[in-house]
Amino acid sequence: MAELFTDESALLTALKNGDQAALETLFRTYYEGLCKYAHTILNDMDESEETVQQLFIQLWEKRSSMKISNSAQAYLQKAVRNSCLNKIKHKKVRRQYVEEATALANHSEPSTSISLQNELRDQINIAIESLPEQCRIIFKLSRFEELKYSEIAEQMGLSIKTVENQMGKALRIMREKLKDYLVILIMLTPYYF
Repeated sequence: MAELFTDESALLTALKNGDQAALETLFRTYYEGLCKYAHTILNDMDESEETVQQLFIQLWEKRSSMKISNSAQAYLQKAVRNSCLNKIKHKKVRRQYVEEATALANHSEPSTSISLQNELRDQINIAIESLPEQCRIIFKLSRFEELKYSEIAEQMGLSIKTVENQMGKALRIMREKLKDYLVILIMLTPYYF
């Protein structure tokens, strides 16, 4: 523990009270070990690091209601283990769903594929229209009119960096709004290529 905190109890109390230095101390102390531990479960270092980073974000967000009865290390390891197991379970469920949906699409009538295409197109349009105005305009100029970021920036009187940021925001929003339609997109991929 850093000299700033006399013991783990003081560190956890400081964290509960919103002391960012306490969070930083916990992060520096346990991050690397937790990533290695997550990697033994997930076998993917990028995903392991993302899992541990997300854990520290949640720890900060829920700091006032956290209850650590044993050591911080034990608490964090248990939380990492649970997060990793949830990820594995989610991947398995998603994989089964994709396999079942793909099998269904392969055995269904062509009219089903057309119906799925229409549903996906409708959901994409709804997602686009839900974007904030500037994001929506930039997204449409980029994707439908195939303008480069520099051309969009010039046309709209913005910096290229602003256009990049707005496109990133638009894509994040679109991914979130269309996440339930990923399976349909995967099933229809052969029809688009």
